[in-house]
Amino acid sequence: MSELDKGELMSEVRDLEIQARRLSRESFSGEYHTSFKGQGLDFEDYREYHHGDETRFIDWKVTARMNVPHIRTFREERELSVLLAVDVSSSNKYASGELSKKQKAARLAAVLAFCAKYNGDKVGLLLFTDRAELYLPPAKGGKHVLRIIREILAYEPEGMRTSVANACDFINKTLKRKSLVFIISDFMDHDFSKKLGALAKQHETIAMRIYDPVEEVLPMVGKVHLTDPETGWQTMVNTNNANVRMGYSKLNRRRLEGLKKIFSRYNIASMEASTDEDFLPALHRLFKRVKG
Repeated sequence: MSELDKGELMSEVRDLEIQARRLSRESFSGEYHTSFKGQGLDFEDYREYHHGDETRFIDWKVTARMNVPHIRTFREERELSVLLAVDVSSSNKYASGELSKKQKAARLAAVLAFCAKYNGDKVGLLLFTDRAELYLPPAKGGKHVLRIIREILAYEPEGMRTSVANACDFINKTLKRKSLVFIISDFMDHDFSKKLGALAKQHETIAMRIYDPVEEVLPMVGKVHLTDPETGWQTMVNTNNANVRMGYSKLNRRRLEGLKKIFSRYNIASMEASTDEDFLPALHRLFKRVKG
């Protein structure tokens, strides 16, 4: 990376940091706190047993010593471990407008990372293609969050294709305690349903689909060469042909319906974010659904 490229990258990171800090503080800090709760209980103290208390919490050693039944009391563990699993496969480099899907994913991930930071949670990063490309274990601190943003924007992956299934496998093998996992991807993949379901059983899983508007509706621009960025496969398409556009729309609609069924089957909350629209309303709705 040249010095000019490094300067541009750091400028983008700083701009994104300023935006994400403001949004996470002003718009999402409270919603994040109430939507995502800590996992498990921490021992706090002992007290005398009262009628109606859970008998499984009786501590028999203390009871024998005090000659009065005593139970263990607990407090909720507030701290979460958060993992941002971000798809950096070649399809996410696509941009029909100002932002690519990768840049949009970075903005969404930055807001989530700062929400976690301000809530006292640890946050980590997984960049994936058809393999785990880069893993940063969950940790605290502003420098750690800035590294997460920088890696999403600057990392050059070795793989080109997408495997959500492999990413889910990696997460389940790597995270030993129950965590909050955000999967940020265009989900242009197949055969990942069972692996995603297995992940959702172990961790609270949120799916965030990033898409470009041109991928949803084929524009009328005449004959164009289309290239699959992940496989290199090429074809020529006449976008002025109504049947072609209709067939494209049907295939895309079928794919999205299938995706929604997968999320529903495994009780995975989800949201969608277009590269040309503000994702804040969708994120607000997501937090309210999870809280509800």
